[in-house]
Amino acid sequence: MQRRGLVLAGVAILIALFALQLWLSVRRTSQTWDEGDHIFAGYMSWKTGDFGLNPEHPPMVKLVAALPLLPLKLAVPKLHQRDFKVEAFLDGRDFVFGNDADTILARTRTAASVFALALLVLAFLAAKEMFGAGAGFIALTLLVFEPNLLAHGAYVTTDVALSCGLFATVYAFYRYVKAPSMWRLAATGLAAGLTLAAKHTGILVFPILALLAAVEVLLSRGSAGAGKKALKLAGALLVAGVLAAAVLWAFYGFRYQARPGGMALNPPLAEYVRQLKPIEAQGISLAARWRVLPESYLYGLTDVRSLAGWFPTYVLGKVHSNGVWFYFPVAFAVKSTLGFFALLLLAGVAIATRRLRCWREILFLTVPAVFHLLVAMSAGLNIGVRHILPLYVFFAALAAGGAWAFIQQDRRWAYVVGALLLLHSVSSARCFPNYLAYANELWGGPASTYKYLSDSNTDWAQQLKSVKKYVDEHRVKNCWFAYFAGGVVRPSYYGIPCKTLPTVDSMWLDEPTDVPPEIDGPVLVSAGTLSGFESGPGALNSYDQFQSLHPTTVVDYGVFVFDGRFKVPRASALSHAQQAWDLLGARQLEQARAAAEEAVAADPSAVQAQAALGDVLTAMNRQAEAHAAYEKGLALAKTVEPDFQKDWVRTLQRKLGGK
Repeated sequence: MQRRGLVLAGVAILIALFALQLWLSVRRTSQTWDEGDHIFAGYMSWKTGDFGLNPEHPPMVKLVAALPLLPLKLAVPKLHQRDFKVEAFLDGRDFVFGNDADTILARTRTAASVFALALLVLAFLAAKEMFGAGAGFIALTLLVFEPNLLAHGAYVTTDVALSCGLFATVYAFYRYVKAPSMWRLAATGLAAGLTLAAKHTGILVFPILALLAAVEVLLSRGSAGAGKKALKLAGALLVAGVLAAAVLWAFYGFRYQARPGGMALNPPLAEYVRQLKPIEAQGISLAARWRVLPESYLYGLTDVRSLAGWFPTYVLGKVHSNGVWFYFPVAFAVKSTLGFFALLLLAGVAIATRRLRCWREILFLTVPAVFHLLVAMSAGLNIGVRHILPLYVFFAALAAGGAWAFIQQDRRWAYVVGALLLLHSVSSARCFPNYLAYANELWGGPASTYKYLSDSNTDWAQQLKSVKKYVDEHRVKNCWFAYFAGGVVRPSYYGIPCKTLPTVDSMWLDEPTDVPPEIDGPVLVSAGTLSGFESGPGALNSYDQFQSLHPTTVVDYGVFVFDGRFKVPRASALSHAQQAWDLLGARQLEQARAAAEEAVAADPSAVQAQAALGDVLTAMNRQAEAHAAYEKGLALAKTVEPDFQKDWVRTLQRKLGGK
């Protein structure tokens, strides 16, 4: 009993230490890119039963995070029935910043952190059951100081919940195959259902379980009951699948329609699936026709598949137009601590030298992780190591098993393992509180992460509180800001006095800007924008000139500050092109023409400026002049890197009548 008390106390202390790090770090960060639409969607799901505001993600995390908001009296923005992504992001922004943003973020993040805390408990229990109590503590220590888990552990996003659900499912199935019972099978089905409800990639839980069942059959090959075992496992997986589907339906209130009261998705599911490959579209359409899964869930699956081929990739300092297979191996190499790598290598040695010989446990920890990595590498959605976050949990348990095997053979190995755990912890702590930007020492640490990776690996637009502190300390009254989450998060809410510079996303969300061809600093540029990750390389990046300049400072490893006077012709052209399109939409044609001509004057080589001018002249029935503008734009579009030509070339060819 005394030993059990010490174990519980040790676990409690480590988990409390994790929670303290989590709380101290996230309280210093502003809203990240995706949190607002998750929070608003979760709140509206509770209040109105609307699952169509953010169908690209299942509802579990959103519902859990929004639960503490229900007692509050909050201002709710009016819905405008816009495209579902625009609606979610803009309404989410207005919801968070139309109320007390700090209160909303504090409450929702506290609730969302339950998945990270549950994951720690599960990792300890699994490693303890598989390899012993010592291994349980090693695994727990690794995760308590894992910078990537600390980075995402409290954000209102889906990656930690997916990691928790997937690991819980594998652990439950492991316990079932060891000692089958209906309770353990029910636990597997429940965990699988929670995994489905966490994130759409949770659907990988089924092939993972099938692979693990195959492993069990192979391990029992040659025994008298191998065939019977195979049939039993197949039946168990079927039962678990039915239970999982029931759990998923429960999160949608057992209702097929995504939206209440006859409200429609925009665009409708039948239209949205057309962008997929025919076989994928037919499968989702068939599931919708037979109502196999909720409409919102099917819509999200469609969105996940459509995004896979759309997002560009930034890795090792280069922008690629699509996903690259080596992205996640590089991201894992950059963002994992050297202590973690060493312990994982030690586990490999333990397996190779047969110090660690429990093959069921080894395979149950490696097969899900390797399968998940291979799928991620082939999916083409390369926007953050968070998409392979489950690997850290499985590999932490495996590393713990290998380390404990060495210690059991020779107690002197405890000093080596302790030193590696200390190396892991110190490396992580050095990044506090900016865990999101973590990179290990071989890559230059967090100050160099932006050189190799972008988006949620370093800059997820979370630095506004620190930016506010910087401008106050330096008495900045006038500045410009190319902000990675322009249009989604309001820097002005925090009292940041900067005027807005246009970015890909601010233009998508129609955030108004008015930029002259030359501006006075300070100029602040987010790392995600500076990289050209979304805009493209070279001339496509309005801020590529800043890449060669030495910044005055870098705020939280993610916002670069440049002092001086700068020519920004492309940013000015984008700003005025956007104004022209807005005025064109309002049918103010003369004003639109003037704005388009300003865009061309600011940067005649800007494809968007020529396209905007052509659009305005077309509306004014000046076809010959519009044709000339489109021709110039098309010629310019063909001068950029070949991989980045297709969208504008296709668009302008269509405007020219298919030429």
